[in-house]
Amino acid sequence: MDTLANALNSMKVAETKGRSSSRVKPTSRLIKEVLQVLQDNGYITGCEYQTDAQGGFFTVTLNGKINDCGTIKPRFSVTALTWEKFEQRFLPSKDTGILIVSTPQGVMTHLQAKEKKTGGRLIAYTY
Repeated sequence: MDTLANALNSMKVAETKGRSSSRVKPTSRLIKEVLQVLQDNGYITGCEYQTDAQGGFFTVTLNGKINDCGTIKPRFSVTALTWEKFEQRFLPSKDTGILIVSTPQGVMTHLQAKEKKTGGRLIAYTY
C-alpha cells in the first residue's frame, strides 16, 4: 500500500473532475512535505491538517494547475550529474513540471537539488 500514491491520485482525480478541494487520508510526514513542495511551486493553493477519530487527514485546496502527478516506483537513486536522464523520462518537456526528490537536506524539487549540487531518491513527479 503506497499512501503517497493514493494521495497524489486523489488530488489528480479531484482536479480532473473540477473540484476545488481534495481530502488526503491517511497522513504521514512524507505526504506533508510533498504537499508543502507542491504548494511552494504553485501546484496547489494550500493544505490544512485536520484531526478526526481515525488519525487525521489533509484538506488540499486545488487551483487547477495539476495536469498529471504520480509517484515514481522504484525509487531511483540519482546523482548530481544524472538529473537530465530522469527529467526526460518523467516530464513531458524541458522546463515543464517538477520531480520531487528526497535528499540529505530534505524533500525538494529537482531544480533545487541541481542548484545545491546534490543527489537523492526520486519520489514523485508533477506537471
